[in-house]
Amino acid sequence: MDTQILISNLTNPTLLFFLLGIIAVQVRSDLEIPASSSKFISLYLLFAIGFKGGQELAHSQWTTEIYLSLLAGLVISAAIPAYTFFVLKRRLGPDDAGAIAAAYGSVSAVTFVAATSFLEAQSLAAGGHMVAVMALMESPAIVVGVLLMGLYSHNQQQAMPMRSVVHHGVTNGSVLMVLGSLVIGLVADEQQAMGIKPFTTDIFKGFLAVFLLEMGLITGNKLTTFRKYGWFATAFGIVAPAVNGCLVAMASILVTTDPANRFMFAILAASASYIAVPAAMRLAAPKADPGLYIPMALGITFPFNITLGMPLYWAIVTAS
Repeated sequence: MDTQILISNLTNPTLLFFLLGIIAVQVRSDLEIPASSSKFISLYLLFAIGFKGGQELAHSQWTTEIYLSLLAGLVISAAIPAYTFFVLKRRLGPDDAGAIAAAYGSVSAVTFVAATSFLEAQSLAAGGHMVAVMALMESPAIVVGVLLMGLYSHNQQQAMPMRSVVHHGVTNGSVLMVLGSLVIGLVADEQQAMGIKPFTTDIFKGFLAVFLLEMGLITGNKLTTFRKYGWFATAFGIVAPAVNGCLVAMASILVTTDPANRFMFAILAASASYIAVPAAMRLAAPKADPGLYIPMALGITFPFNITLGMPLYWAIVTAS
């Protein structure tokens, strides 16, 4: 692993703002981000990455690699919850196991954004189609997780109808925003699109820093509740994404030889959803404990990926 890359990632201002949020909770500061501002920033980030991805696609030819990438994303998103559910079910009930499996099969848009910044530091950029891959990976994991819960739950009457689960997974606000922005960026007139470039590019990192500050505040508040689950949840939150990320970093060469795209595949496989999946699980699995699967994704896996995970996956990609 390149030590310089690791140090650069650890001293990234966006990561430092995340740590500031955790520290603020520990010292019992009254620092907070208003809910309305937080929602706006979330929508802005999804809009920006979707629109920029659409613009990139507009200048790209739809090659075999793009089609294979979209297919690979769907396969990865369905395969991860299919195996992690059975690992988790040994220690947890089917509801908690299904919710966690869905979270780790789905993706984190914020981790994707942080990975984009990581690549920029290497003077690289992933293909615009990787935004579409990210958007497609949101829903399959939710569907697989709920299916497994229904199959193994002792109280199957509580299961949400699959039609409703699929509908919610596709129309979830974060999924719809990034997909809609992608399509708009794809069909938008290039000259007109240049008019909003300062909004989608120049201020992007500043908004990302503020958003990660709030993520740090949320993480700090949820870690106390999470501690009652012991070492297993913590170990899973580190080992599972590391295994998924490393395996996909190696296997992605079957889909693309571009190191930036391979790195993004690894990040998508390693990340865990703490926005789309919790929203879906409130409806599909009300008995699953959000005090477990949200802190695992946000308090354990997210910090691991943006500190140690990214340099690890990048080292594997560049070595193969």
